Amino acid sequence: MSRLFSAYVMVDWSAAAAPRTGKDSIWIGVIKRDIRFRPTFEAFNPATRDEAMKVLGEVLADLRRRGERALVGFDFPLGYPEGTAKALALKSPDWSGMWAFLASNVVDKPTNVNNRFGVAAKMNRLMTDQAWPFWGCPANDSQRWLATTKPTALPEGLPPQLRRAEKLTQGKGKAGAKTVWQVFGNGTVGSQAIVGIPRVKALADQLGDKAKAWPFQTGWKTLTPADVDGLEVVFAEVYPALVETKPEPGEVPDRAQVRALAEHFLKLDEAGDLGAAFGPGAGAEPEVVAVVESEEGWILGV
Repeated sequence: MSRLFSAYVMVDWSAAAAPRTGKDSIWIGVIKRDIRFRPTFEAFNPATRDEAMKVLGEVLADLRRRGERALVGFDFPLGYPEGTAKALALKSPDWSGMWAFLASNVVDKPTNVNNRFGVAAKMNRLMTDQAWPFWGCPANDSQRWLATTKPTALPEGLPPQLRRAEKLTQGKGKAGAKTVWQVFGNGTVGSQAIVGIPRVKALADQLGDKAKAWPFQTGWKTLTPADVDGLEVVFAEVYPALVETKPEPGEVPDRAQVRALAEHFLKLDEAGDLGAAFGPGAGAEPEVVAVVESEEGWILGV
C-alpha cells in the first residue's frame, strides 16, 4: 500500500505570554526524506508563536517545492465539546464558526502577549453570563466572568466537560487529556486552543483547497490515497501521551515528544496502517460521527 504522506510535522504548542525556548515552549518536529530517500528528523524551537508560524510556513513551502504531502499535527484541541457553538449563538454553529469566532477575537502580539483570558471571559459571558464553563487564570486576570479556580458546582445544560475523544484517553498516559475549559495551570490545553486555533486557521486559509482539517473536512473515516490526492497538508489533532517517549541523553522532553510522534505516524504510514487511524472504531453510532465531524473533532490515534 502506498503511503498517505511523505512528511510528518508535529507541533508542541505553547500559550506563553512572553518569548520562551527550551522546556515548556513551542517545539516543531519534522520528519522528511533526505536525498537518499531516508527519513530524517529535524527540530525547531521558535521563541514566539509568530516565529513558529514563520517556521511552519517555510517547512511547508519547502515540502511543496519537493512535491511532498505533509501530516501536520497540533497538540491542542481543534474542536470544542458538543453544544459550544450553539451556546455562543454563533451564526455557523459548528467547528468553522468556532474557528472564525476565535480568529476575530484573539489578539496575539509578536511578543507573545495575548488576550486569552479576556477571550475566555467573553465566551463565558456569552454562554452563561457567569464565570463558567471556562475557569482558571492568574489573580490579576480574574473578573466577574472568569475565576481563578474551578467552580464547585456547575449547572445543568452546559456543554460537556470533556469531548468524546478526551473521555477515551482517561486512564492512558498520566491522567488523560484535560478539559478545554481550564485555561490556566499545569498541563492545561484551554489556552493553547484559544491562541492556537486562529493560527491553524491562518495556515489553512493560506493553503486554500490544498489543505484539509481532519476530521471536519475529510470526514471521520479511513483515509485512502484517493482521499488526499491533490492535497499538500492534512491538519490533525494529536495527543503526545498516547506515544511512548524516551528522551535521548540531553534531549529536552518536548523535543522528544514531537520526535516520537513524528516517528510513530511515519511507522504507521509505512506499514499501511495510518489510514485506518483517521476513522472511528467499529460500531460508532451515526449521531456520534456527525458530532465529531461537525464540532468536536477527534484525536488522531484514539
